[in-house]
Amino acid sequence: MNVVVNGEAREVSARTVRELLEELGLGDRLVAVERNQEIVPRAAHGETALTEGDALEVVHFVGGGRGQGGSR
Repeated sequence: MNVVVNGEAREVSARTVRELLEELGLGDRLVAVERNQEIVPRAAHGETALTEGDALEVVHFVGGGRGQGGSR
């Protein structure tokens, strides 16, 4: 199936948002997903089906920031 993920056309085998996240290597990470301009709640990732041509935005959170590297 062909979908667009973060502006990039991709052919995926995933049939649900959860499967897509696993395929992208983000299955166990904290992410926000928007499908066709609608937020998909995390609890609904496993039951939200993908369809041909869906546009998805996936944002994953990265740790870090101020205070890293010891005290100052």
